[in-house]
Amino acid sequence: MLGIDPSLRGTGFGIIRLLKTGPELVVAGTIKCPAGWERSRCLVKVAQSLRDVIRAHAPEVCAIEGLFYAQNLQTAIIMGEARGAALAAVAEAGLDIYEIATRKVKQAIVGYGAAQKLAVAKMVQRMLNLDKIPEPDAADALALALTHAQEQGRYSLHPAKRL
Repeated sequence: MLGIDPSLRGTGFGIIRLLKTGPELVVAGTIKCPAGWERSRCLVKVAQSLRDVIRAHAPEVCAIEGLFYAQNLQTAIIMGEARGAALAAVAEAGLDIYEIATRKVKQAIVGYGAAQKLAVAKMVQRMLNLDKIPEPDAADALALALTHAQEQGRYSLHPAKRL
């Protein structure tokens, strides 16, 4: 199960495997693009890096952060472009894609929909029995994957939106 937290300069990704003993980390990281790179170069790197991760680890399902409401229109457009690059790479691979709202992820992982990023990262560390806290963007991506896994394990009044 692949989780993606899209961003132009730091797209987080994480893949977990569900075992009888619980979820297990397969791989996680952040696709980073320097501030000096033009947007088009970053978008290509996001798409190609995700293609490489998918090819190497063959997840079957993807959970991606849902759309958010930004006060700054320019920020919203740039985030949408990064999200589009990520979605294109995942769709090319034929994965089922589910969208999950950020507040829903925080509620599922921490128990509070307005939780801080550090609280989410610490719970991801605990849920996956990791030695250290994952990088913030990778932690958010893993939280998406863990939330989707939890939703598939029980009846939900508000299931993830399939894209």
